[in-house]
Amino acid sequence: MKTISRKLFHLLLLLVIIPCKGQTIDKKHGSLPFYNPALSIDIRIQDLISRLTLEEKADQMMHNTSAIERLGIPPYSYWNEALHGVGRSGVATVFPQAIGLGATFDGDLAYRVSSAISDEARAMHNAAKAKGYNKQYGGLTFWTPNINIFRDPRWGRGQETYGEDPFLTATIGTAFVKGLQGDNPKYLKTAACAKHFAVHSGPEKLRHEFNAEVTQKDLWETYLPAFQALVEAKVEAVMCAYNSTNGEPCCANKYLITDVLRKQWHFKGHVLTDCGAIDDFYTPKGKGGHGVVETQAEAAALVLKSGVSLNCGDSYTALPEAVKKGLITEKEIDDQLAILLRTRFKLGLFDPMGSNPYDAISADVVDSKEHRALAKEVAEKGIVLLKNNGILPLKNDLSKYFVTGPNSANTEILLGNYYGVNPNMVTILEGIAAAVNPASQLQYRLGAMLNQAAVNPIDWASGNASNSDVTIAVLGISSLLEGEEGESLASPTAGDRLDYNLPQSQIDYLRNLRKAADKNPVNKKPIVAIITGGSPMNLAEVQELADAVLLVWYPGEEGGTAVADILFGKISPSGKLPITFPKSLDQLPPYEDYSMKGRTYKYMNVDPLYPFGFGLSYTNFTYGEAKLSSKSISKKENLVVSVKVTNSGKVKSDEVVQLYVSDLVASVEVPNFQLTNMGRITLEPGETTEVSFRLTPKAFEIVKNDGSRSIESGEFKIYVGGSSPMKRSFELGAPKMAEALITVK
Repeated sequence: MKTISRKLFHLLLLLVIIPCKGQTIDKKHGSLPFYNPALSIDIRIQDLISRLTLEEKADQMMHNTSAIERLGIPPYSYWNEALHGVGRSGVATVFPQAIGLGATFDGDLAYRVSSAISDEARAMHNAAKAKGYNKQYGGLTFWTPNINIFRDPRWGRGQETYGEDPFLTATIGTAFVKGLQGDNPKYLKTAACAKHFAVHSGPEKLRHEFNAEVTQKDLWETYLPAFQALVEAKVEAVMCAYNSTNGEPCCANKYLITDVLRKQWHFKGHVLTDCGAIDDFYTPKGKGGHGVVETQAEAAALVLKSGVSLNCGDSYTALPEAVKKGLITEKEIDDQLAILLRTRFKLGLFDPMGSNPYDAISADVVDSKEHRALAKEVAEKGIVLLKNNGILPLKNDLSKYFVTGPNSANTEILLGNYYGVNPNMVTILEGIAAAVNPASQLQYRLGAMLNQAAVNPIDWASGNASNSDVTIAVLGISSLLEGEEGESLASPTAGDRLDYNLPQSQIDYLRNLRKAADKNPVNKKPIVAIITGGSPMNLAEVQELADAVLLVWYPGEEGGTAVADILFGKISPSGKLPITFPKSLDQLPPYEDYSMKGRTYKYMNVDPLYPFGFGLSYTNFTYGEAKLSSKSISKKENLVVSVKVTNSGKVKSDEVVQLYVSDLVASVEVPNFQLTNMGRITLEPGETTEVSFRLTPKAFEIVKNDGSRSIESGEFKIYVGGSSPMKRSFELGAPKMAEALITVK
């Protein structure tokens, strides 16, 4: 905060106290300088802090702040959620879960989604404010996006991320932040938050005491790039994680918060704790905490001194005690409170109603026709076709369809975690039922439960597969089995998935369906498997038993409509996997090991079940020769890579064109190849278009063992295609990639 002399400060207050148009603040308090939008934010913050007692300052630095009636300040809750729509607040558009958005590989789409979310957030906040409601989850400071790297499929919260790749995560995350925060030069539309800083992706059960050990190379090559990108995009807040990183709890980690976030990246926003994280500081080791101090006052002082302005929890109630004990000064509290209050002023929360354009957003935008259409678009573009022996797309006028499986009529699988609510959730069964011809017959049976064997083993369901034209089996997992500690009620491992397989009850049922469908060997009936979930799972047997496999994630309120559109060919699937599906957990290092060796497409040296970036279409794409603007460039030059892409099939479709770079000779270990650029195109049958990518020198950087970046002279290989260059991609049907060599001098 800029400093001014006390004399000048008071002079400015006397000179610039003016009434404001549209003022809704009562006359008793409206003349206070911190309510005057004509003053600078710095002056207003100083004025407000000068009027607070020490206890009030501490209270204003916790997520649920109290009203200060003598100043006319209402309560405010910083804790609000908007992972894939405004969450936990009221009726809102429920977009597909974050991992499904990641599967679109589309930053522009992410921007449109978050812009719609922030519209709804402002509308809901405006309506609540008019009623005098100040509940938690009704504010404008949103603790999203989650940009942790989904390094291991066992992590139950991986569904909240955009996948395993830092470039993809940074691209989607940056776009999401920009849409949430808006482009007004004075006001934030809402405040976004990058979480969880840093090196955080399980185990859930140990997160309050776990120490993630990571090398500088992995830190700067994998775990930090997305956070840096969001800071450069001016994200308003950063949430520190529960766990320790390299021996220091993240919410008092000098290297992460002071050295990297503040000094190196020049982050100006506020840092907040994950909820209850300060409690872990004084909970002894061996009893579920870090045990770095003995008392709450010591913990509160340590975290605040480390640069954390906001406590999700109530540990900052001990700050006055910490001042009395000499653990911290009131000036240090003032400094952090000033950083935090700046966010509320930028949101216009101390300005008269009508001062910023977002005050005019009305409730009719909430779950509007346009937002529902956008939710469907995201679901459609994120659905990944993993297998198709020619059965898809289906005709919608077959004589009989059989829809079955534990997730076919389940609204839970539309939601994922951190969700909102909606009065018109379209289940997969409902979507299919709405799409089939009135002349057709449709049968539905649950057939199997989500994750347990039936008490009564009589099977009245699977026989329908023998007399139906097609069986659509909706299988997979839900947030009952994967998610956050405490959320996943059916998970024996705190939301993590230490068993990589689909529940045995579902596999047994699919086998019965296959047996029934093959009853007549001359006229075998097809089975389409629709898989729900937010993480990789062992689908090897599903791949074998089903004629087609669609991965639909947690597809949101219009999920059933989107699935039907794909099934019946109204739109061609174009989603790509944002995370690698290993064949089994045996292909991965131990879960607690944070080394990237052997993890993700960048470092795996074995063939996975499904590779990163993979996804089939109803058409075929052909890639021409990769053309380079130069065959040799200096370390400071840009490079343009162009390739012609042809829709050589008979169906209009989107294609996600992906560009990967591989450093062929390096002084340190480097990724096998890494995603460096991408673009979504739409082609009519027979249409050809040229796609060009501009690569900056950063595309050729390597991360050395000390975490520093450099560009080394030598040869690099460039791949352009519809999947990652893993051999398994082409075995499964991905088109041949365009390749080229470039020399960097």
